[in-house]
Amino acid sequence: MISDRVHKTLDQKSSLHQAELRRLGKVSEDVPMSSNVIILDSNQVRGINTTLMEPGLDREDFVFYFDRLAVILIEKATEPLLYKSSVVQTPLNGHSYNGLSLDGDISAVVILRGGSILETGLKRVIPDCSTGRMLIQTNFRTGEPELHYYKLSPSISSHSGVLLLDPQMSSGGAALMAVKVLLDHGVKEDKIVFVTCTAGTQGLRRLMSVFPNIKVVVCRIVDDMEKRWLENRYLGC
Repeated sequence: MISDRVHKTLDQKSSLHQAELRRLGKVSEDVPMSSNVIILDSNQVRGINTTLMEPGLDREDFVFYFDRLAVILIEKATEPLLYKSSVVQTPLNGHSYNGLSLDGDISAVVILRGGSILETGLKRVIPDCSTGRMLIQTNFRTGEPELHYYKLSPSISSHSGVLLLDPQMSSGGAALMAVKVLLDHGVKEDKIVFVTCTAGTQGLRRLMSVFPNIKVVVCRIVDDMEKRWLENRYLGC
């Protein structure tokens, strides 16, 4: 009886979650794309994307060009973060340089397993970046995202910026859950930057309708039902 009750409760929760996703999709259909969504649109980015989508591209070249794209994404994602004035002494005697440095600690959270392929780019831009993990998987029976594991920096709530990494987003379910986990751990909504290579239009609008103060950096807007293929090509499995 207890087991049946648990199954019924989970099924009811799943139905409510799916209904909410459908409601958010309908609500956001006619909503203009948020100004907090930054879409990379340059000849270099288009050229790299063209190369990555060539069916005959071997894995070694795919990894090389994807890492280049990841660097561009991470660099763009750091632009909205807070900076402060910083004066450094140059190698020339008596000369100083009035520049900028990041104001506070920056961390990243990888949504496994796909987000791991963005880590090479992350380390090239922010070598000492503290990195956490989340494992969110979709239940193929219900279509509901499930949080199986997470490990975050103990001081993440005090960080001035948190990059959330996932190379592809379709319905937005996993992204919604990941952002909610960060908020539950004290991260302020406007400190979160979601970094992804591709995103579905409805999933993106759904995410922004629930969390309007986060920022999103994306390379390409794609069909909402596009399969996850980037990590398979990158990891070779």
